[in-house]
Amino acid sequence: MKLVPKIFAVSTLALLVNCTTTENAAAGQSVKTYAELSVKEGGQWNGKKYEGGTFRNVNELTLPSTHTDHSYYIRYEGPGWESNKVGYRLYLDWRNAIDIFGKLTEDRVLQDVGQDGFDSYHNMSDWGADILKVGKGLGIGSIGRIVNNELLHFNKVKNTSARVQNSTSNSKVFVDYKGWETNGETTDLSSELTIFPNQRYTRHTIQSSEAMTGIVTGIVNLYKLPAVKKTSTNGKWGYVATFGKQTLFNDNLGMAVFYRTDDVNKVFEGATDHLVEFKPTTKKITFYFLGAWEKEINGIKTEADFMKYLDENLNKLNQTNELN
Repeated sequence: MKLVPKIFAVSTLALLVNCTTTENAAAGQSVKTYAELSVKEGGQWNGKKYEGGTFRNVNELTLPSTHTDHSYYIRYEGPGWESNKVGYRLYLDWRNAIDIFGKLTEDRVLQDVGQDGFDSYHNMSDWGADILKVGKGLGIGSIGRIVNNELLHFNKVKNTSARVQNSTSNSKVFVDYKGWETNGETTDLSSELTIFPNQRYTRHTIQSSEAMTGIVTGIVNLYKLPAVKKTSTNGKWGYVATFGKQTLFNDNLGMAVFYRTDDVNKVFEGATDHLVEFKPTTKKITFYFLGAWEKEINGIKTEADFMKYLDENLNKLNQTNELN
């Protein structure tokens, strides 16, 4: 990737959305993680849709007020991050769900996703595809709030900004939601998503400016698969997981969320998700989530092998309190 000429620093786009260019610190297929954020320039807004223009990678972005779902402004609708095992994307709009890119290769792929048609990644290709159906749920590992048994997304936010960071040791996506309003209450919520070489999991650290009840993460359960729940031997960590045919291509996918038990109020079933509810706090909360697709290189193909893989990670958390 080449740096965009300095003339763009004073372009109308930069003034409107506060985005800057980035030289990818993780350039080259030998680097095993990558995060990116790509927006259109050279077109124009027509109501809630962005028409024309071409995609350009940026280091950071503040969402324009016109942006919503399917605005065709951000490539694959939000920031993406990947390891050599799996990729993820966050819908950077009111849905705020995290989706999974199943990979058929260990090469870096995100730089090409969505370049040949806005949602072409829904079709299987040489690199893989978007494999998870999110619907009205959280996807995997994203944040919402439960109020009166209803899952609330990010419909009302004063300001949303995101940035990406790449290094040889990991790749990160940062998102700041200013003025997230739910049930008449408002908070600022920060989110830091980190992916590591040779790993499927993402470390997700969140912090709310207000100690709010009902903050949840979870695993979408549109295929009504039973949840497997387990706690480590010392009781400090637990996980909730599913395994089975739950992809858009009718093949096996395992999904899991690892959480620190002291951070959690309860694990329960929502209308569309297996949910983990956090205790109200203004302190940072760190948890992990992952997707394991059977068709990835050396993929996990059986439920028994998936549970063995989860137990190995749970044992590491039991011993060290971290997975990286």
